[in-house]
Amino acid sequence: MKALLTLSISVMTLAAAGAAGATSYPLTLTDDLGRTVTLRAEPQRIVSLLPSDTETLCAIGACSKLVGVDDYSDYPQQVTKLPKVGGLYDPKIEAIVALRPDLVLVSKYGKLEGPLSQAGITVIAVNPETYEEVFTKTLTLGRIVGRETQAKNLVTQMRRDIARVEILTKNAVRKPTAYLEIDPTPYSVGPNSFMGVLLTKAGARNIIPASMGDFPKVDPEFIVKANPQLILGVDRKTAAARPGWSTLAAVKSGQTLDLPGDLGQLLSRPGPRLPQALLGLAKIVHPELFK
Repeated sequence: MKALLTLSISVMTLAAAGAAGATSYPLTLTDDLGRTVTLRAEPQRIVSLLPSDTETLCAIGACSKLVGVDDYSDYPQQVTKLPKVGGLYDPKIEAIVALRPDLVLVSKYGKLEGPLSQAGITVIAVNPETYEEVFTKTLTLGRIVGRETQAKNLVTQMRRDIARVEILTKNAVRKPTAYLEIDPTPYSVGPNSFMGVLLTKAGARNIIPASMGDFPKVDPEFIVKANPQLILGVDRKTAAARPGWSTLAAVKSGQTLDLPGDLGQLLSRPGPRLPQALLGLAKIVHPELFK
């Protein structure tokens, strides 16, 4: 009897804890466009126009709520079977409306909130850009879809997995200066962007200063003067062909590497696979630590 009573109390305690963490509706929040949005009830038919939001919803157990995604959402596998509705800059508005969503998740870019709101659809911009926003926006999505506990658990696990990698790289003997290219224009990443933070946590020293912004277009001459020891996102042949780059330390030593396709995708998505992105990056920066 005592054992049954203890079990009963434990179950009641867990239930109470779950109820305390549950979202209550109507839910009013301020989105990343600075708009005040109210959800009357838990969304059941969601269209996501950001791959990171798509992945996060699935990671917190809300994948079944998705009825459509943008053209670039391809993870996890089950979302590839959903209707594709274009992207931020080439959306298929009629296709989105035809899916009868009760919520569309958008970026703060692309100006989609106007036409979708005019169609009577609730629109919320959830657009993580900085490292910490990956976690705070995960919690926001958890509130939106009534998965607060799952979102908190995901954030905890992500931070643990990141810490495991960072323990290895933090005390690395060498920390090479690095340039990470995300577009051949060229565009790079500042130290405060989520990708820039990952580069630092991987044990490298970013040559891009914070004053340039999070995703700056960089003068190639700046890169030549900085003379990075490691170049990521550009293969050696391409780098050597650029004016003045053949003499760079990274090119001369062969430390000029294009990112594998899967890692490039991981690094571009501020979502639940951030720990895997860090691990992949750290293995390139410090292969000696992961033998």
